[in-house]
Amino acid sequence: MDHESPLSAVSRAALHQSQVIDLTTRGRRSGQLRRIEIFLHSDDDLLFITGMPRADRVRDWIYNIEADPHVVVHLKQSVVADLPATARVVTDPDERRPLIEAAAKRWGRTDVPDMLRDSPLIVLTVDDATADRSNS
Repeated sequence: MDHESPLSAVSRAALHQSQVIDLTTRGRRSGQLRRIEIFLHSDDDLLFITGMPRADRVRDWIYNIEADPHVVVHLKQSVVADLPATARVVTDPDERRPLIEAAAKRWGRTDVPDMLRDSPLIVLTVDDATADRSNS
């Protein structure tokens, strides 16, 4: 059912709970849709995704977002919904610090310097004006 409607209050509330989601990006070379399971953080109404520090490589999903920032957030816990969003890779150390620190605290991690240096980080903006296909 593809119709224009504002983001429902139920989906909005569910979106702002830190949780496991699926994230779909478009492959930068193949153009194929790529779906991964990942943890969505919500902190002060800001939605972001980070990951465990890896100094040896950049995640494919980060490269995909750099090539095409249009993603889909798939809620799958208290509410099931596919929400189009725009992702922005965060590289500025001053912007990264509070988000990485919030994620580290939530996960009980003490390696914040490693996370600041080597963890991927994106901020999401969900498109309120597009279809919200919820099955709550």
